[in-house]
Amino acid sequence: MTTITAEEVKTRIDAGEKLHIIDVREPHENTEFNIGGTLIPLGNIQMMQIDDLEELKNEELIIYCRSGNRSGQACLILETAGFTNVKNLTGGMLYWRDTFKV
Repeated sequence: MTTITAEEVKTRIDAGEKLHIIDVREPHENTEFNIGGTLIPLGNIQMMQIDDLEELKNEELIIYCRSGNRSGQACLILETAGFTNVKNLTGGMLYWRDTFKV
């Protein structure tokens, strides 16, 4: 599994780069704070309910959660399902909020 830092992602977002960012938290967590990722809770990924992602199998996917644990699990599952370029956002939204003071 490859990781990516919050700083790298923020720089790319700020530069206007089109990224495929996936939030694997629960809906209430996403509503509270998010960085614009598509919400696909970890439970959906565990049950292979990933039709929305199938067309992105060979694209870079940046996966995030609250702290990096659930997104790490999601990355492993997606890699097993044939996704070739998944990256776990190190530290998740806790690190993001602490670093960028949002």
